Amino acid sequence: MAKEQVIVAGGCFWCTEAVMKDVIGVSEVESGYIGGDKPNPTYKEVCTGNTGHAEGVRVTFDSEQITLDQILDIFMGTHDPTQLNRQGNDVGTQYRSAIFPLKDQRAAAENAITRWNDDHPGQTAVTTIEGGEWYPAEDYHQEYWEGEGQRNPYCLAVIPPKLMKLRKSFQKYLKDDA
Repeated sequence: MAKEQVIVAGGCFWCTEAVMKDVIGVSEVESGYIGGDKPNPTYKEVCTGNTGHAEGVRVTFDSEQITLDQILDIFMGTHDPTQLNRQGNDVGTQYRSAIFPLKDQRAAAENAITRWNDDHPGQTAVTTIEGGEWYPAEDYHQEYWEGEGQRNPYCLAVIPPKLMKLRKSFQKYLKDDA
């Protein structure tokens, strides 16, 4: 197994986590905060929009089963990368669309944005490429959709459409049990 990680932010981390958990080769998805200037922020602090952090996910995957480019294409294709500092009704810099490349991933991030723009004439992704330190979110945010999220009206309204995008546009990258 060739383990790699990538960190992306596409709005609510519960949504992005739910999508990425269904992708082949993905062994772990951790929700957290990145891109801000306050060490060890809390969810409450990030939600104010004052820490500069984005809600993101750190995806661990087997690059022998799925490539970084494919993971980034799935990320770009399952949220709306044209919305600046928001996803639907979630508004604020903490909900921005961003890729936080690790090691030698910057060119892959740039290429993913270019591919999305090329495939969507007349639309422009506002997805940024940023750096920052990763801070895992509190335990109750991890695997949220599998537990509490199934009973949360917000999640029931926003996560199924993203999962449908995944199933419709990226079917060949779905886990068998997804």
